Amino acid sequence: QVQLVESGGGLVQPGGSLRLSCAASGSILSIYTMGWYRQAPGKQRELVARIGDSASANYVADSVKERFTISRDNTKNTMYLQMSGLKPEDTAVYYCNVEVLPISGFRRGFWGQGTQVTVSS
Repeated sequence: QVQLVESGGGLVQPGGSLRLSCAASGSILSIYTMGWYRQAPGKQRELVARIGDSASANYVADSVKERFTISRDNTKNTMYLQMSGLKPEDTAVYYCNVEVLPISGFRRGFWGQGTQVTVSS
């Protein structure tokens, strides 16, 4: 079993900051690409940022460049999304997706439960 636990969401005023975390645990042999997605009401889920297993970001959406930073700590199997300069249009449920090779099974992506981010005054 592989579990992903997200945390760090909440209500913040425009211009504020939040830091999301996604911790992977369970029967994990290896972790590969990790990514953050978001889904706003009435919209499709979209990729926000993605980071490879070498800990270098290989994608950041244009809409969040210069404001969001993705990082990971391989010693803790944890990924982060530092969000600053938040705007009302960043309001969404944020999901992490982690590509895992379980101890038993095949390499595939797992989803977190989602964490709500609301940007409002």
